[in-house]
Amino acid sequence: MPCNDYSELPVDEEGDETKGSLEHLPEEKREALNRIRTVIGHSRGIEKMIEEERYCIDILKQIAAVQSSLSKLANLLTKDHMRVCVTEAIREGEGEEKIEELAEVLKYLRSA
Repeated sequence: MPCNDYSELPVDEEGDETKGSLEHLPEEKREALNRIRTVIGHSRGIEKMIEEERYCIDILKQIAAVQSSLSKLANLLTKDHMRVCVTEAIREGEGEEKIEELAEVLKYLRSA
């Protein structure tokens, strides 16, 4: 199953052998990468703005843009996880575990 619980495994920066739902959704993977790259760019911009002692409101607007981009990324990944991992788990009779796993992570996303 592509979305096993790998939370205990170290993250391999060069490419872990474990695969997730984006393995099956190349267009969504491309969109996710574009979104995270946007977040990284905005974050670097925020850092520079702070270093330059820019106006607080301008910095807060950039922070809002990053939060919005991260929220959109989280929504994309949630949808993809349900389309691939949860659906597959339900077919295999293991849906309850995946649903509980998703419900747990959604609690943290809502509070962010």
